[in-house]
Amino acid sequence: MFTSLFGQLGRAVARRPLITVVVWAVLAVVGYVVAFAGVGGSSLFDRVTTGAVTVPGSESQAGLELLSENDTSGESVTLVVQGVDPASPAVVEAMATENQRLAAIPGVATVIDPYVLEGGLENPAASTLVARSGDGFVLEVTLDLGLAEAERDEAHDLVVDRLRALPATLGDDATGLVSSTDLVIDEITGQVREDLETGEVIALPIALLVMVLVFGGFLAASMPMAGAVASIGAGLGLLLAQTYLLEVDASVVNVITLLAIGLSIDYGLLVVSRFREELANLTDDEEAVPGLRRRRGDGVVQEAVARTLATAGQTVAFSAVTVAISISGLLVFTPEILRSIGAGGVTVILVAVLTALTLVPALLTLTGRRLARRGLLGRIPGLRVLLARTADTRTDEGVFSRLAERVQKHPAWTALGSLLVLLLLALPVVGLQMRSSGIELLPRSSDQRVLVEVLADDYPASDGPEVFVVAATSLDAVTGLVGQIEELEHVTGVDEPREAGGYLVLGVNVEGGDPAGTPAVEVVQGVRGLDPGYETWVTGQAAAQLDFRDALTDRVWWAVAIVAAATLVLLFLMTGSLVLPVKAMLTNAISISASLGVLVWAFQEGHLEGLLGFDAVGGIETYVVAIVIAFAFGLAMDYELFLLSRVLELHHEGRSDDEAVRVGLQRSGRIITSAAAIIVVVFAGFVFGRLLVIKEVGFALALAVIVDATLVRLLLVPATMTLLGRWNWWAPVFLRKIHARAAITH
Repeated sequence: MFTSLFGQLGRAVARRPLITVVVWAVLAVVGYVVAFAGVGGSSLFDRVTTGAVTVPGSESQAGLELLSENDTSGESVTLVVQGVDPASPAVVEAMATENQRLAAIPGVATVIDPYVLEGGLENPAASTLVARSGDGFVLEVTLDLGLAEAERDEAHDLVVDRLRALPATLGDDATGLVSSTDLVIDEITGQVREDLETGEVIALPIALLVMVLVFGGFLAASMPMAGAVASIGAGLGLLLAQTYLLEVDASVVNVITLLAIGLSIDYGLLVVSRFREELANLTDDEEAVPGLRRRRGDGVVQEAVARTLATAGQTVAFSAVTVAISISGLLVFTPEILRSIGAGGVTVILVAVLTALTLVPALLTLTGRRLARRGLLGRIPGLRVLLARTADTRTDEGVFSRLAERVQKHPAWTALGSLLVLLLLALPVVGLQMRSSGIELLPRSSDQRVLVEVLADDYPASDGPEVFVVAATSLDAVTGLVGQIEELEHVTGVDEPREAGGYLVLGVNVEGGDPAGTPAVEVVQGVRGLDPGYETWVTGQAAAQLDFRDALTDRVWWAVAIVAAATLVLLFLMTGSLVLPVKAMLTNAISISASLGVLVWAFQEGHLEGLLGFDAVGGIETYVVAIVIAFAFGLAMDYELFLLSRVLELHHEGRSDDEAVRVGLQRSGRIITSAAAIIVVVFAGFVFGRLLVIKEVGFALALAVIVDATLVRLLLVPATMTLLGRWNWWAPVFLRKIHARAAITH
C-alpha cells in the first residue's frame, strides 16, 4: 500500500513538474521575505526572545515574577566612561551640562553619577561610581515606570543616543560603553543573525562541492541544494508564524536552520542517487517495459521518478517520521525553549521531506536524461579519475563492500573494538555539568560583555547578590532566616532586607561571585532546605538553572519512553524484527554518549577553547544537552534507515544474511558517508559563529554524525549483524502475525 502511494505521488509530480517548482519557489521567496522583512514591520528576528532560560511554574520563575511585579523603578540604561580623570575640572563642567540634557529627555526619572550627588566627588557615596583605577566613572539613567511601550522605547532610544555621544564631550581619549536590557537582547539577536549568515556562507558552498564529487557534476548536485534553499525559506516563514503561538528563543532560529539544511540535503541525496540508478536501469532495458515510449513526455523519466519515490521516497518519508518522533520528545518538557525547538524541529522536518518528495522529483523530471550523461567536470582529464571514484555507481562491488568483507572476517573483534572506542569517548560525560549562562554566551569582544567585565573589575560595589530570596513575612520575622542563611557553606553575606510590595527580598552573596557556579547552586539548595515557618521563593540564575535541570529530570523518562516506543514500533513494522530495533536503540545510545563525552571534554573542560574561539564557562548549556540528544538520535536513526532499507531489499530478494549486509552497505555506504560529510560541513559551519550555544550545538551534532557514520554505521552495525546472522530477523510469533498484516515494505 505504502509503495503504491509513493509511486502515485511520483507519477503525479512527474506529470506537472513545472507547477510544483513554481509553487515551491513562491513559498520559499515568501518565507524569506516575511522572515527578514517582517509582517507589519516585525521580522522574525524582532519577534524572537532572549534572556534567562526559565521553567513556567517553577519556584525561581515565581520569585522572579514577584520581584518584577513589585519593582518600583523603570528600565535603566548604564554608561561606563573610560579614559578620563573624573576630577578634571573640564569633565566636572561638561557633566553638569550633560546631566541637565539627560534629565530633560521625556520619560527619564533619574540620572545617577558622581556629579549629581551632594558635594560631588567629595561625597563618600561617589566612590562606588568612580573606577577603582581612577580613569573613569559610571552613569545610570532610569526611565519612568509607568511609560507606555511606545513612549518607553522612544525614551530608551533617545537616552542611548545621548549616552553614546557623551564621551566625545569629555576629551579626545574618552570612550564609553552603553548597556541596557534591550541592548543586550539586540546584541544576542544580532549575533544570532550574523552567525546564521556565517554558517550558511561557509556550509552551503562546501556542501555543494561535496555533492559535485558525489554525483560527478553540478547538475545533479544542485537538486538537493535547491531543496535545502527552499526548506530554509519556508521553514523560517513558518518559524515566524510559530512566534505568534509560542515564545521562541533567538538561538532556535539557528538550530532549526541547521536541521533544515542537513535533512534537506540528506533526503535530496538519497532521492537523486536512486533516481539515477532507476534511470540507468530503465534506459538499459527500455524496450522491456511496455508503454514507456507511448506516454506523454519522456515515459522513461516519469517511470524512474515513480520508482524512485516508491523506494527511496518511502525511505525518506519514514526516516523523517523517526527524526520527527525523536525531536517531538522535546515537547514533553515544560521549559518553553525546548517546546519551541521541538515544535520548530517537527515543522522543518515536514518541510524538508516535502521538498524531497515533490520539489526534487519535479526538478529531476525537468532535467530528465541529462543526469544519466557524464557532466562537464567528468570530461576534464584531471578530474575524471577522481569523479570515477566518488560519483555514484550501480556496482555491488567497491570500497564499502570490501570494508564489509573485512568486518565480516573478524566481526567479534570489530564490534568489541568499536564499542571500546565509543566508551572511551563517552568517559568525560560522567563529569557533565549543566549550566544556564547569561552574558557569557556572547563573545568576549561583545560591547555588552566588555561592559559587564569592566563593572566587575573596576566597580566592585556594582556586583549584586548571586541568589535572591523573596519572603512573605515581616521585617522582625525575617531576622532568623537571615541568620540561618549566613551559616550556610559558601555564603559570604546577606544584604539588608528590602521591601517589595508586601514581601521582603534578601540578597545572598556567594563566594566566587559566579551566579551559576556550583557554590551558588549549593546555596540555593541549602536555602530551599530551610523551614522558616513562612513561604519563601529562591530565585536568581543558579535557582533557574537548578529548576531547569529538575524539569529535565522530571520528564526525561516520559520523553525517552515515548520516543523509544514509537521508534521501536516503526522499525518493527519496517523490518519485521524485534532484534534490529532494540540493537539500533542501544548502539545509538552509546554513539550519543560518545558525542556528549567529547563535547564535555572540548567545551566544559575547555580543551578546544583556543582552537574554536570561545571561553569555557565550566559546564554545558542545559538545553544544549537536550537538543543534542534529541537531534543526534534522530539523525542516527536517519542513517540506520538508509542502511536497513537497502539490506531489507536484498534480504527480501533471497540473498544470504552476510551478502545482504555486504551489498547493502555498498549500495548505501556512499550515500550515508556523503550525506554525513555534507551534514558535518553544515554543522561545522555554525561552529565558526560567535554565540557559545550555537558553537556547542554545531560541534556536538557534527561530532555525533561523524561518530555514527563511521564507527557505528560502517563498523559496528555490519559486525553485529554478521554476528547475529538469522537472529537479526527474529520476532515472537504473535508479533510476526502483526507484521504480516501491517508491514511497511518497499
